[in-house]
Amino acid sequence: MECVGRIARARDDLESNSEPTMDHILVVDDDPNIRQLLRDYLRDMGYEASAASNGAQMKQILRQARIDLIVLDLMLDGEDGLDLTRDLRRENAVPIIMLSARGGLLDRILGLEMGADDYLPKPFDPRELVAKIKVVLRRTRAVPDAAPGAHGLHGLHGTNGRHADASAFVTFAGWRLDTRMKQMLSPDGVVVSLGGSDYRTLRTLLDHPNRPLSREYLLDQVFDKGHTPLDRSIDVCVSRLRHHLKDSARNAALIRTVRNEGYMLVAEVAYEA
Repeated sequence: MECVGRIARARDDLESNSEPTMDHILVVDDDPNIRQLLRDYLRDMGYEASAASNGAQMKQILRQARIDLIVLDLMLDGEDGLDLTRDLRRENAVPIIMLSARGGLLDRILGLEMGADDYLPKPFDPRELVAKIKVVLRRTRAVPDAAPGAHGLHGLHGTNGRHADASAFVTFAGWRLDTRMKQMLSPDGVVVSLGGSDYRTLRTLLDHPNRPLSREYLLDQVFDKGHTPLDRSIDVCVSRLRHHLKDSARNAALIRTVRNEGYMLVAEVAYEA
């Protein structure tokens, strides 16, 4: 109930509606009060907002509408948020902010391991959620997507001299990364879809091949937020990427840990328009 009260008070504090945006947010929560209040608050803030009470409704809305970001509760009846996030990441790169009444570090790590882009414990201030929505959307759009010439990681160039931001494909160690679809094609022809944070981690490593990058630098590039010594978000992303890339024995050490320095991708990298 505390979370419901916070959302209601935040709505009362709004002086006027914000300028409308083109962003469509989907709230998935089995608490009808949180679902309605949060949807109304997001609409007050200028977003288009829809709501679902479970995974089946969420999937139906995803089939019918273009969703820019999902706010997903961890504890749902039926399929929980972790299962839904894992299933989404097999075929969809839509950003996900996970909510949970369990705010422990283990739950946060599990959410990130499944592919969530950020995590917010309940009870939360809806203004903090909106701030996270803005950050996650900005992060997602700060890397190349379908639009030619989109702005990506600032000022980075591939090893062949082509500007990384203008490249539709990046090849390395037999793999081919599709920057439009945010998918990798393995040397054996297997397609691997990447979540937003995993994709940005890989792009950052690819744009600095054969060079160790500190965890702090990767945190800044991938999550665009302050970090603490205990923040293991990047380690989780690297672990997932290593799992994807270990299909071939020659790639077992493709992303190496450099003691006291960070992580390094060891490969020749080429960019294709």
